[in-house]
Amino acid sequence: MAIVTKEKTAERPAPISETSVFGWMRKNLFSSAFNTLLTLFTLYIVYLTLSGVFTWGIVDATFIADNRRECYDNSLTGACWAGVIAWFDNIFYGRYPRDEIWRINFGLFLLVLWMAPLWMAKVRGKVLIGATVVGLYPFLAGYLFAGGDKGLFMQVMISAAIVAFAINMGNMLTGLFKNVGLNTFLINLAGQSKASDKTRRNVLLGMFGIAFVAVYIWQMGWTAERVGWTRWGGLFLTLVISGIGIASSLPGGILLALGRRSKLPVVRILSTGFIEVFRSVPLITVLFMATTMFPLFMPEGFVLNKLVQVIIAVVLFNACYMAEIVRAGLQAIPKGQSEGAHTIGLGYWGTMGLIVMPQALKHMIPNIVGNIIGLLKDTTLVSIIGLFDLLGMLRSISKDVPWLGLHKEPLIFGAILFFIICFSMSKYSRHLEVKLSAGEKH
Repeated sequence: MAIVTKEKTAERPAPISETSVFGWMRKNLFSSAFNTLLTLFTLYIVYLTLSGVFTWGIVDATFIADNRRECYDNSLTGACWAGVIAWFDNIFYGRYPRDEIWRINFGLFLLVLWMAPLWMAKVRGKVLIGATVVGLYPFLAGYLFAGGDKGLFMQVMISAAIVAFAINMGNMLTGLFKNVGLNTFLINLAGQSKASDKTRRNVLLGMFGIAFVAVYIWQMGWTAERVGWTRWGGLFLTLVISGIGIASSLPGGILLALGRRSKLPVVRILSTGFIEVFRSVPLITVLFMATTMFPLFMPEGFVLNKLVQVIIAVVLFNACYMAEIVRAGLQAIPKGQSEGAHTIGLGYWGTMGLIVMPQALKHMIPNIVGNIIGLLKDTTLVSIIGLFDLLGMLRSISKDVPWLGLHKEPLIFGAILFFIICFSMSKYSRHLEVKLSAGEKH
């Protein structure tokens, strides 16, 4: 007799039908007379709020005008978005020369293109891609934004950044079209696929050296017009400060967290003291101290501009908060993971880098992103010490003679910008959690 077996299939939730939606509403919103009244009252409040905002911000608003008086002539009760529109360039780029704005846009384009392989499944070596973005891109972008004369150090770093970018693009193309890494593709192209590891490494180093020398000679011939940091501002300045702070604070936080967990008393005490000092004072105090105290610790004749001082302060401050997040993530990993790594011959750094830290970082994603969002919003404090970031530019609109007294519209526009950026970061972090199986899947 034949035995018929039925394969078990995963039960999938039934799609929400119109009936089930009404059933859910009846159960949760209209289950009793009190709940029905409460729901209707809440809907009425929401309707009044949204209709009022829509009328003020869209229906009665003025989008084209030369000054605030024309806005009033058009509508006394509507928003005056014309002032915000007139200041668009200043809001996004500050007082950066208008004929040089392409440098900012090109720098952003380079960053997006440089990081694009991180989201491509076929591309390999993503750790090195991330390392080059953090370690080399700031030098290339910094000179692109600031310009001026290039010293020997900057020429070396700019050349290394250009070579790294070219390698990254080549690695992306070989990964997408050949499904191999750039190193394997170059070895095969050179006919050294059967050579020893030492020979192949020397071939790759030789190619890199030739490319570096060629780029170094090429970049010596071009210069960019100098743009002083005092002309930087708007959203551009906000992203520069927060971007460097985000990219530098996580590695710094990891080192501080490992130092606080170190078995060496001197390292542990210094790391703990450093963390506690910076976490015990508000950021605005750190910013004021940075602009007044940092120059006292510099050698005579060595001058740091205010922007560099602020960036250093933001990095150190946020690294201390990041260190506590990393320490909490490390403590959540069972001790057996480290013991198992030691049994297969891994040392301290191998255990941390290959076993413990990757697991801990997955669980730290929500807190890390929350700290990053907080850092992005805290950069608005730099307006207090004289830097015209996004908030500083928005507040300057109300002091411009044609738009004198225009306060609400610029600040609302800034709030919308911050919401879009922060909400996007939050949603991506949630997507990353699910992708890495660190959070609940829905």
